[in-house]
Amino acid sequence: MMKKNVLLYVLLVFLVVVNGFFLFNYLGGSNKIESKNGPRGKDPANFIVKELNFSEDQMFQFEILGREHHHEMRRIGHNIKELKETLFNHIYDESLNEKTIDSITSLIGEEVKKRDIETFYHFKDIEALCNEKQKGKFKKIITEALHKGGRHEQRPPLRRGDDDHRPPPPRH
Repeated sequence: MMKKNVLLYVLLVFLVVVNGFFLFNYLGGSNKIESKNGPRGKDPANFIVKELNFSEDQMFQFEILGREHHHEMRRIGHNIKELKETLFNHIYDESLNEKTIDSITSLIGEEVKKRDIETFYHFKDIEALCNEKQKGKFKKIITEALHKGGRHEQRPPLRRGDDDHRPPPPRH
């Protein structure tokens, strides 16, 4: 009887340790992403602040910029979502009007343009917060992000006669 209790206690301690380890790693212990440049936080803002070593004043201004940028990006994203919903609601129209579709897609394009302009000026505002040394580091961060962010797995070029990847038929 005593040996069964010892075995149960050992098993119980083992399970508590394993669960504790799991909870630590899963819920809060490792918020890091490993990249080939070393560990990076999941939040790009934290990464920028850490890399540029912002002062308290710069941090305060950076947080204000971030909140304003986030608010504007959410507004633009909401507009794009509504426009796309409107666009795709026309799938079920019996009398499809090409001018309406062109108009909606043009409005979506304008919102995407606003989003890109907002992002560009957000980064210009961050650069304006930087001292000369930080500006050099910031330029390097942006350059690396553009080069890495634009790289997706490249598909091999399509060969003529590749029936699996035919473009859609032309619209008349």
